[in-house]
Amino acid sequence: MGSNQEKKPHVVCIPTPVQGHIKPMLKLAKILHSKGCEITFVNTEYNHQRLLTSRGPDALSGCPWFRFKTILDGLETPQNLNATQDVVALARALEENCLDPFRRLITEINASDSPVTCIVADVLMSFTLAASKEFDIPEFLLWTSGAGSFLCFDQYANLLETGLMPLKDPSFQVNGYLETIIDSVPTMSGLRLKDIPPWIRCIHPGDEYFVEFFCLQLERAKLASAIFFNTFHELDNDILDAISKKFGPCYGIGPLQLLENKLVDKAITSSIRSNLWKEETECLKWLDSKAPLSVIYVNYGSITVLTPQQLVEFGWGLAKSNYSFLWIIRPDLVIGESELPPELLEEISDRGLLASWCPQEQVLNHPSIGGFLTHGGWNSMMESITSGVPMVCWPFFGDQQPNCFMSCNKWGIAMEIDNDVKRDEVAKQVLELMKGEKGKDMRKNVIDLKNKAKAACDIPSGSSMANLDKLIHLIQTSSSSSSSSSSSSSK
Repeated sequence: MGSNQEKKPHVVCIPTPVQGHIKPMLKLAKILHSKGCEITFVNTEYNHQRLLTSRGPDALSGCPWFRFKTILDGLETPQNLNATQDVVALARALEENCLDPFRRLITEINASDSPVTCIVADVLMSFTLAASKEFDIPEFLLWTSGAGSFLCFDQYANLLETGLMPLKDPSFQVNGYLETIIDSVPTMSGLRLKDIPPWIRCIHPGDEYFVEFFCLQLERAKLASAIFFNTFHELDNDILDAISKKFGPCYGIGPLQLLENKLVDKAITSSIRSNLWKEETECLKWLDSKAPLSVIYVNYGSITVLTPQQLVEFGWGLAKSNYSFLWIIRPDLVIGESELPPELLEEISDRGLLASWCPQEQVLNHPSIGGFLTHGGWNSMMESITSGVPMVCWPFFGDQQPNCFMSCNKWGIAMEIDNDVKRDEVAKQVLELMKGEKGKDMRKNVIDLKNKAKAACDIPSGSSMANLDKLIHLIQTSSSSSSSSSSSSSK
């Protein structure tokens, strides 16, 4: 009697299999676990093995009511086991290979004593909606990128209709055409063609597939019960309102790192982590030796790649600024074989620390960090805002261009470096960021947003906390319906 009521809701969480998507989904999974949900977290086999390599063989043993499962993506194992898979091949694999393994996993779980209550999937894993419909399981989606980028991806059909896209040939990237203002994106006044995700410009081989891929994911997203975003009402309310008019209920439940810090037991936070590269924590001791606001942190994220020339220009620019810096150069950052020139290494030896990966949230919250040179990925944006650190952005692809636009033009917390990196411009931007008048204004603005982010996560009145409660209620309602259905069918 009452056994069904005592069972925890069982949530299956499945992220897009790249670092920047796994991280926020795992945070949400831990938050839901802290709220009484049983969690099955689904990685691809390739990323599962990478996590075991970086975190140790017991890293994914989980804890009570939190387990990890895998599905195969059907791709050949790359030669470099410490690198992100090719994004075009991965996108194809998600669509062509992953639904059947996911179906088999749901069937396996449903045969246990704790069947699936609901699915929480990354928007880009929307093939899971077919399984959700087949098994009659409610599904909620998580958009792990910037909310503004969601609106931009949704604009592609309009850009085609107006003739602004696709680009006629590669010369349109450099002839000034990309400065054209787009006036059709709600709440993003002044947005230029160069500020939209470059994948939907259709220039390079494979771009057409990405357009089709993103359009398909967004079209399917309309079928989900609700979409949740790693942002907060005070930052993106106008964008979330614009999205909800077309896609249905959507809610900001971020910054997820603040909710995680507030709700999740520290033992679980430290034991279940998502880094696909081994973290070099020695950098924190190095930062301890530096004065407050004296160090610039440099990290281009998990997918961005640089040419050898860009690497050298960034290096000399950092050197010429005369500021201390912590520079993350992951193993697959540079295209081809490349090393920093010996004379540059000598020049920066007394003030620059190079590392292959680091605990970024701890670094950004360190009192010595005065600025962040970033690719502008959404996780980095959220972590910089919650740490009160202003930025210089060098957007590469994905959601980074619209994130950069919003940060520079709407929120006033960042400056942009041109794609054609020059050392003098890098040095100039770093100096302005660290001690210029514009840098001071940016620091003031980002600290204001930091305080708003913290208020959004307050218990019980914060906007993100209230939206998290809505998600919990939806999950519990799904669980009650599932229990009632199970009870009726057993009579």
